Amino acid sequence: MVAAKLSYEESRRQRMEENKKRMEALNLPQLAQALKAPSFPKPTPMKRAKPQTVEKQMVVVRRSSRVANLPTPVYKEIAVDPLRMPRRHSTSKHRDFSNRVYASDEARAEATERAGELESGLGSDHPTFVKPMLQSHVTGGFWLGLPIHFCNKNLPKRDESVILVDEDGDEYQTVYLANKRGLSGGWRGFAIAHELVDGDALVFQLIRPKTFKVYIIRVERT
Repeated sequence: MVAAKLSYEESRRQRMEENKKRMEALNLPQLAQALKAPSFPKPTPMKRAKPQTVEKQMVVVRRSSRVANLPTPVYKEIAVDPLRMPRRHSTSKHRDFSNRVYASDEARAEATERAGELESGLGSDHPTFVKPMLQSHVTGGFWLGLPIHFCNKNLPKRDESVILVDEDGDEYQTVYLANKRGLSGGWRGFAIAHELVDGDALVFQLIRPKTFKVYIIRVERT
């Protein structure tokens, strides 16, 4: 029985020796030691930022030489009664149409007839048309619609600048709106410069692409 016990102890010692050799071969003792006492890097102490100092300086405010010698103004709140505040009145001027002069049917027809005679004398080298003036052409909106058939045949298919040349050779630039077939911007200046009124008849002669020669037949005013 004692011999059996000794053989057990001997075999146990041999196994421990073998295990130790295996652990040393695998470098396990050093790994176990490293796990037991891990080393962490010491935190770097934070540097305290120095508070910034703002240097205050007195600055002299520039004043205009015109008011440099005047006392410094003092601003303070003043209670204002809203019921006593002055009302603002609109400064926009409304156009007064009370002095419009309307041509009679006879005078309008007579001016249009004379314009037709002038048109006939211009020949057929350049396209022409006659346009009697209405109030909407010479006052208010200042919009001049042109004959549709003439526009479709002779004028651009898109918005363009059109020049009007009067009988003195002075040129006026206007804007032709193709979709609406009429003159908008610039026509007002032409109408005012030539003092056009209701009943006047104009002869338009297309002397060049996008350039009209304009003849004015004045209506007889009563």
